[in-house]
Amino acid sequence: MPALTVLGCPTTARLVEQKGQGAAKPSARLAVKNAHQGGASKSAFLSGASNVRSAKVSGSSKASRKAMVTHAALAEAPKPSTAAAVEQLNFLTPEMAYKVANEVGTPCYVYDMETLKRQADTTLRFPNAYGLTVRYAMKSSPNAAILQVFNAKGLHIDASSGFECIRAMEAGIPASHISLSSQELPAFFPDLCAKGVKVNCCSLSQLERYGQALPGTKVGVRFNPGMGSGGNKKTNVGGTSSSFGIWHESLPEVQAIAAKYNLTVERIHTHIGSGSDPAVWQKVSGMSLDICRQFPDVETLNLGGGYKVGRMEGEPSTDLELIGNPVVGEFEQFAEETGRKLRLEIEPGTFLMANSCSVVSTVQDVVSTGEDGYNFLKMDMGMTDVLRPSLYGSQHPLVVVPKSMKVAETEEAKYVVVGHCCESGDLVSPAPDEPETLFQRPMGKAEIGDLMVIEGTGAYCSSMSTKNYNSFPEAAEVMVDGDNLYLVRKRQDVHQIWMNEMPLPHGLV
Repeated sequence: MPALTVLGCPTTARLVEQKGQGAAKPSARLAVKNAHQGGASKSAFLSGASNVRSAKVSGSSKASRKAMVTHAALAEAPKPSTAAAVEQLNFLTPEMAYKVANEVGTPCYVYDMETLKRQADTTLRFPNAYGLTVRYAMKSSPNAAILQVFNAKGLHIDASSGFECIRAMEAGIPASHISLSSQELPAFFPDLCAKGVKVNCCSLSQLERYGQALPGTKVGVRFNPGMGSGGNKKTNVGGTSSSFGIWHESLPEVQAIAAKYNLTVERIHTHIGSGSDPAVWQKVSGMSLDICRQFPDVETLNLGGGYKVGRMEGEPSTDLELIGNPVVGEFEQFAEETGRKLRLEIEPGTFLMANSCSVVSTVQDVVSTGEDGYNFLKMDMGMTDVLRPSLYGSQHPLVVVPKSMKVAETEEAKYVVVGHCCESGDLVSPAPDEPETLFQRPMGKAEIGDLMVIEGTGAYCSSMSTKNYNSFPEAAEVMVDGDNLYLVRKRQDVHQIWMNEMPLPHGLV
């Protein structure tokens, strides 16, 4: 059989892993990376299970909270999985997967209401000293049905654009429950504020614009505390390499602008990224409280979100108790020293959504590049639906569901899984943290027409896809509640892709 390029397009991805069914042969870069990871100490705040159902919160003294931080810094979590075993389905059954395929078609995002509610309850138990507001970071997955589920549980909304504010209000979310922190303060922000939306100004120019438009009013300010945390540079939103928020050394300028326009700064917001290191969190909370000391009218401190969630077996997940308990002590100490009891806000997105959704797709082709090459599964989805692997080299469990629906009895095989786009980077199974490196994954043997369920696709998948690339229509979305299936987004009609295009004047070409 002649050699094939990925999806018929020029292939730039490095083919470095597992020739045929033989042993793995990682690249030098990957080998060094894995050796480094193997020797690195991980914090105990990250529990080894990829399923976050077991997270629980209980009270503790200040002394025990400090002890937990020390213990967390010294203990070691299990090494993240590199997909050495065949993965299993999360909340879907084989029968439900085929029900989705038969009734709605593929690809299709499937959200699990039980998981959404359970994760919401967990965040609402986040340790706090004087009150808590949980704001769902709706950028992670903004479907109206999801917003409504969380709204019913008592969660508020963190919006990252003025258009997300409009979308949330259209879904029935009270404007007073929406907080806007945006890289781009929209021209229509005064209208949002008039409806009750709270705005956190994220730069000096934003604060100046806010003061000019709404002098004598209350406002929130987002600061960059000078420190960040994240799984990689793309998810770190604090420190000198981040443009998010007002640099902490510019605090006097914030005070001057506030005084100029008689603004009352009532909210301070910081966000360090998606690393969730408890020691970093405690330090940043202390730094953020120091900022609050400079604004006597502050009532609320928002410490953002970014709680890491394991999708693969053995990947760590954040223990909210270990993250939150030390912060309680910081708030209590602040209150003792200032007499001010601040309310805490957090902004989880991934923690709520990551394992609350699965993508059901169809194996639309199986190809091989020969005995010394690779076996490829071509899906009817790809970066148009799940971009994270192509962007970050992120790992998602991949479960073949044969037509027999006997997942456990399926013969094992190894495949490189690719998407349907004419793009060499459209990889569903890249090497861990190596988006340009092909990676053969063990899974059930697949045939054309079998289903594959891509797990862990609730956060930053539907909302962050390369929608309409190669003119593929936007996928459908459904909500599962027990045995019931509810369509929450129709599949896009192909004609809707170009419906806003306008013809050139007659005779111009």
